[in-house]
Amino acid sequence: MTEETLKTGTTTIGMKIKDGVILASDQRATMGNLIAHTDVQKVYPLSDNIGMTIAGVVGDAQLMVRYMQSEISIYAMKKGAPMSVSAAATYIAGAMRQGFYLGLIVGGYDKTGGHVFSIDGAGGYIEDNYCSVGSGSLFALGALESCYKEDMSKDEAIDVAITALNSARRRDNCTGDGMLVSYIGPDGYESIPLDEIKSRCTRLGFQFPN
Repeated sequence: MTEETLKTGTTTIGMKIKDGVILASDQRATMGNLIAHTDVQKVYPLSDNIGMTIAGVVGDAQLMVRYMQSEISIYAMKKGAPMSVSAAATYIAGAMRQGFYLGLIVGGYDKTGGHVFSIDGAGGYIEDNYCSVGSGSLFALGALESCYKEDMSKDEAIDVAITALNSARRRDNCTGDGMLVSYIGPDGYESIPLDEIKSRCTRLGFQFPN
């Protein structure tokens, strides 16, 4: 694996809110100083109640998503119940120790409520109310520190996620080219429509980054 390949950048966000979690990311993929792609999926559903954001090497990320979607589905069939968010985070953290060049956020909703975990490349995982992973995370965290409130509504939290992504894309050259936002709550996984994200950017005074 070349040094150029490893220099991938992004901004991903996870937040625990009143009735679930928000997962969000930009859509730019980079290779060194080259913008390689501008429409990259970085927020994925792993099941009806769990999602994951990805930062790192694209091939590793796609493999991890497919692997965990399969494992969580098999678990649900065997147990007759969905996997908890904590169990999914533990499972993914164990897989990360096999040598994946990734930084992940796992979030979801189960019978104990909403949960968000950040998972590093060494397999360490920590639950928190909010977190950000990727090259633009420093800028996103600054916005989250200012805007995040416990027990935010879904509507409030989507605006906070957009605000944090906007902060990162304005200051980090590896972040940009679109925004993805998903909500996971009692009714399952929901991707926020692009038109809604664009209209919220306009209302907040931000230029949609595309």
